[in-house]
Order: sequence, then structure tokens, then C-alpha cells
Amino acid sequence: ANIALLDIDAGGYLKGVIDKDALVGDLIIPDTVTSISDYAFAGCQGLTSVTIPNGVTSIGSRAFEGCRKLTNIILPSSLTSIQSETFKDCKSLTNITIPNKVTIISSAAFENCVGLTQISIPSSVTKIDTWAFKTCSKLKQISIPNSVTIIGDKAFYRCTGLTNITLGTGVTTINDSAFNGCKNLTSIIIP
Repeated sequence: ANIALLDIDAGGYLKGVIDKDALVGDLIIPDTVTSISDYAFAGCQGLTSVTIPNGVTSIGSRAFEGCRKLTNIILPSSLTSIQSETFKDCKSLTNITIPNKVTIISSAAFENCVGLTQISIPSSVTKIDTWAFKTCSKLKQISIPNSVTIIGDKAFYRCTGLTNITLGTGVTTINDSAFNGCKNLTSIIIP
């Protein structure tokens, strides 16, 4: 993908894309970027892969929402949170590794990522918010680390492919309908 299409200010803030239709293929975001704005890549239909450089600590809400052909994204180890709806409707995304400095997976962060089969949640995460993985229908199993204390409302709602859940020892609150509609769930391990 052509990085000349990126709107980056002098301070390293990636504000968006000049022509979203022209941004296609694989994108390696330049090392000068330190944060990515809300909606920065939302609706970039031709984007297939993104590598975000170390040094980026923040990715805005809905930054990659609706990037339907996005199959792979490499998140930097410097990232501290995943904002609301960041990857919502990224229907081709198959797996993701969340960096070990992230503490919260915000509301609807991965909602409707229907191709997502695997996710690795690090022990730094303390909260999985409302609708975080709602309708991730191909997600087969999930292991909640001991650090997580709260699983939000409908966090895994209608994850119809989910068969196994392992809850960590730190979970103190499972909110309403967190696993509602997980009709193929055969095993849940509660400490």
C-alpha cells in the first residue's frame, strides 16, 4: 500500500487516509507514527494486512472498523489499550495476538469479526468490556487469564462456534448475557 496516502502530522499522529479507496494491499505504517486517530482506516475495503510500529501506544476508536478484507494485523508491543469498536466488522481477520501491555479490551473492539478463530489474551488484561467479541462466530475456544476480573455484558454474545472456555482465577464479575447464544459450548472451566 502507498504510505503517501497517509495523513500524518509532524508529531507522529496518524490522522487518516487521503483516499481510502486507493489504499489497497499490505501496509507497513512508518516508524514515525506514535498514535492512530479514531476512524483512521475505517472502511478501507482494499486493505489486507497492516503492521503497526513499536512506539504506537494508542489506536483510536473505530480505527479499522469495516476493513472487511483485512486478514492480518500486527499490533505493537507498546500498545496499552484496544479502544471501542477498533476492529468491528473486520470480517476476514482470522487471528490476533494482543500485546502484553494492554489492560482493557474495550466495548465492541472485535464485534462481528466473523472470521476470527483464535485470539491470545495476555495476563496484563484486567477487563473484557461489553460486546468485546460479540458474534465472533468462528471463535472456538477462549482462555481468560487470571488477571481479568470483569467480563462485560454480552462480551461473547452469539459466539456460536465457541465450544470451550477457561476462566482465570481473578474473575469476580461476569455480567449479563456474557456467554448468551453460545449454543455449542460444551466445556467451561471455572476455578
